[in-house]
Amino acid sequence: MKKILVIEDEPEMRRNLLTILRLEKFEPSGAQNGRLGIELAKKEKPDLILCDVMMPELDGYGVLKALREDKSTASIPFIFLTAKGEKIDQRNGMNRGADDYLTKPVAKADLLGAISARLSRREEQIQREFKPNFDSSEPLLALGLAPREAEVLLWVTQGKSNGDIASILGISEWTVKKHLLHIFEKLGVESRNAATLRALEILSSSSADK
Repeated sequence: MKKILVIEDEPEMRRNLLTILRLEKFEPSGAQNGRLGIELAKKEKPDLILCDVMMPELDGYGVLKALREDKSTASIPFIFLTAKGEKIDQRNGMNRGADDYLTKPVAKADLLGAISARLSRREEQIQREFKPNFDSSEPLLALGLAPREAEVLLWVTQGKSNGDIASILGISEWTVKKHLLHIFEKLGVESRNAATLRALEILSSSSADK
């Protein structure tokens, strides 16, 4: 389940976005201002960030700058969602390093389309960077995982959902979730994204050794 952080100071808008994302099987979290958004992003390492531009204390441009300057959050896909819809505003946002720029009010289909496109592009970038070998889960045992946990992580790393993994391995989704909790604990991470990166490092190393 992909984690998405919504940074939005308007309570109703934030609630609506979180509801849409939850119904679409994402794992959303919300922050009511830019400073809290930065804290959550660094703590949770979401798979994607939706951020308003005009906010008190620290605006969206400040949030993006801070996250891009931090190595741990620099590559997280970042989408501006704002009422500032002029072309010059869009160019400004993209020039600052945003991955996309959506204007409020945004249609649900456009929102989900942008999210899907950015998540897919990020997955492709990761695959190109690491060049992993997915032939076997055995290398993942080096992370201290049990054989079944290594199998689960191998499929997670390939972008499979809990339901997909349950079908592939012939187990229940509840069991998949239980394995994931153990995997996160053993790896010292809090999200699928962080676990995936650890796995890709190992799988890429095993590929290079061949």
